[in-house]
Amino acid sequence: MTNLRSITITIILLTCLAFSDDRLTNVGTTAASFLEVGVGSRAIGMGGAFVGIADDVSSIYWNPAGLGVIKSGEMVFERVDWLAGISFNYFGVAVPLTGYGTIGFFINSMSMPKMKVRTVQYPDGTGEDFEASSFATGLSYGKNLTDKFSIGFNLKYISEILWHEKSSCFAFDVGTLYKTGIKGLRIGAAITNYGPDMKLAGSDLVIYHDSDPLHDGNNDKIMGELATDNWPLPLNMQFGLAYDILNTKGLRLTTAIDAFHPINNTESVNMGCEVALLKMIFIRAGYKALGQQDSEEGLTFGAGLNYKLFGQSNIKLDYAYTDFGRLENTNRFTLRLNF
Repeated sequence: MTNLRSITITIILLTCLAFSDDRLTNVGTTAASFLEVGVGSRAIGMGGAFVGIADDVSSIYWNPAGLGVIKSGEMVFERVDWLAGISFNYFGVAVPLTGYGTIGFFINSMSMPKMKVRTVQYPDGTGEDFEASSFATGLSYGKNLTDKFSIGFNLKYISEILWHEKSSCFAFDVGTLYKTGIKGLRIGAAITNYGPDMKLAGSDLVIYHDSDPLHDGNNDKIMGELATDNWPLPLNMQFGLAYDILNTKGLRLTTAIDAFHPINNTESVNMGCEVALLKMIFIRAGYKALGQQDSEEGLTFGAGLNYKLFGQSNIKLDYAYTDFGRLENTNRFTLRLNF
């Protein structure tokens, strides 16, 4: 009864956090916002409530401590036609090392279609095209320190390119996962995207300046550079609970709730559930960004199929639908392979 009371109080506190009225919004004040796009149709189908579950290769993104509970190697491939014609791609792999934890590797990229360069003098285009892209890659490690507690880390290199300008830095994530004494209840926590500010630099910012235009004979081509602002990474602190309401040989029902505290937005809560039939067919639903100001996100749905290829290898195909309100919606497919 004491444990149940503690769970109830925690859920109430998470909900109150999301609906707090004295919050300020800092939307659009960070660099590398592509790092906030969730990974994996399984997690997205559950409304992005995955910090407390984190039991497959996509835990690299949500909570690297989940790598410590993975029993076999797993790869994930994902390509998403994101909003406004933007393309999002992700590849990740996790390999357990018997007695030494699990190592992982990931590549995450986002790109936009080419656009015309327009100026005041040439509003229809100068004949040039520009493009923008973002990229992150890194190494992961997770380990069970005890039979109930796991910890994990990501070290990643982040790069953003806007035409001829570029910015890059290193950052890291840290996460923990705890299996309580209550059957099926897990608690997860993670801090993601901790690193230095980013600042664009490149040839388009180079200018030539005449320091004394009133006199002839001086150097009127002194090279200078326009200064751009420093922008922080989208640091995020998140806490999650996951609980198996029902877990039998042929049927499992898991619910999850995550609370998010980002530096570039208001606090919010993600909620979701997953029904597993015979460990083969999966049905998911959730709600994203509950309590976030001016959010266009909301309901999510998903499904999955687990098919055994040969031996102990499985191929898993997951689908997720996300409602983005006035921005319409996105559909994503994710392929996972156990080996």
